[in-house]
Amino acid sequence: MNTITCKSRKLQNIITLKKGKPPAEQSYFGQDAELYLTPEYLRGKASSEPVKPSANAVRVMDGDTIVLWDGSNAGELFRARKGILASTMSLIEHEDTFDKEYFFYAVKNWESHLKAQTSGSGIPHVDKEVIGKLEIFQFAKSEQTKIAEILSTVDQAIEKTEALIAKQQRIKTGLMQDLLTRGIDEHGNLRSEETHKFKDSPLGRIPIEWEFETFENITPVDAPICYGIVQPGIYDYAGVKVAGIYTINSDFHQWHMSSKKVEQAYVRSRIITGDVLLSIKGTTGKVGVVPDGINGNISREIARIRPIEYINPYYLRFFMLSDFFQKYLNNAEVGTTRAEISIKILRGLYILIPPYTEQNLIVSRIMSIEQVIESSLKEFNKLRSLKTGLMQDLLTGKKRVTVLLNEKEVVGV
Repeated sequence: MNTITCKSRKLQNIITLKKGKPPAEQSYFGQDAELYLTPEYLRGKASSEPVKPSANAVRVMDGDTIVLWDGSNAGELFRARKGILASTMSLIEHEDTFDKEYFFYAVKNWESHLKAQTSGSGIPHVDKEVIGKLEIFQFAKSEQTKIAEILSTVDQAIEKTEALIAKQQRIKTGLMQDLLTRGIDEHGNLRSEETHKFKDSPLGRIPIEWEFETFENITPVDAPICYGIVQPGIYDYAGVKVAGIYTINSDFHQWHMSSKKVEQAYVRSRIITGDVLLSIKGTTGKVGVVPDGINGNISREIARIRPIEYINPYYLRFFMLSDFFQKYLNNAEVGTTRAEISIKILRGLYILIPPYTEQNLIVSRIMSIEQVIESSLKEFNKLRSLKTGLMQDLLTGKKRVTVLLNEKEVVGV
């Protein structure tokens, strides 16, 4: 490592901690009101509340480094916004030999370690001794500024990509609502009651070309809806694949393996390509379609739905993942301590059935937006990996910023 104009410093020698204080009055709208900064607000999950500051209030400015001192997420680090610091947080003031943005990134690099070292038998809190012993590198201030600029550029790209994904998800949700309740006419346009004929159904008004049926009536008589193995047993490497909720969540990459002896007692719940799996116990409403080349079984927490030939299994999956059907499903849940959907109730729920060719068109359109979202997610993960690598290299002096810029490793960020 190049050590010229670079040295390691312990935080205890360069910082002062100032713990936030409770406000004198909350929900205060007087002329001297100031914004109260809570973790939820700084995470972007809540609005800031105006308060009357206490006499010893800790005021912070945009870009200051603050740490969540108490609670289950103690050790989490934030960039401050101008306001009054909440009593669960502490301001980390530092020597002016450190660039403000650089200092935040340098300490943020220790966040996982800091969160893992919290103490307290009741409410966890940051250990002052632990934070004091953390070390960060002190480069020339001009180099600190360059490091912060690079990391900030990547952060901005991450934020933009995250916002784009959220927008795409909203578009997908709206598209699914339209396609799965109104469908596509012969001209490729969404139907409307103003221009097309509709009729009543148990799930509301639907195009006159559509049908509706119970789930029981869209499965073969010899393969009714059922749940699977009650006690799959220990993992048996020579056994049979058994799907759980984690299997659906992992896009069918993660499986339990039950012994052949255990599995043979549940022939009725075996699965094949094209079966639709629904989580019905604990975490309900997860839906997946068994991919090509898979044979196996399911666990007790999964229901198998084998659609008859005029139901596209991917149409069925999208239908079951739609907001309106998920609400319908939630109303069918039983159990007070652990949510569950009984097979009997599931068999009696309704599905809307467009003509098969229209089902295929609906699936195609939804898959198109899913592919766009998947592409954005790949870019998001790529940027996060880039940031992690840059933080490891630049904040530790492993690679100096001048070398990195000369190699143009961040061009295009």
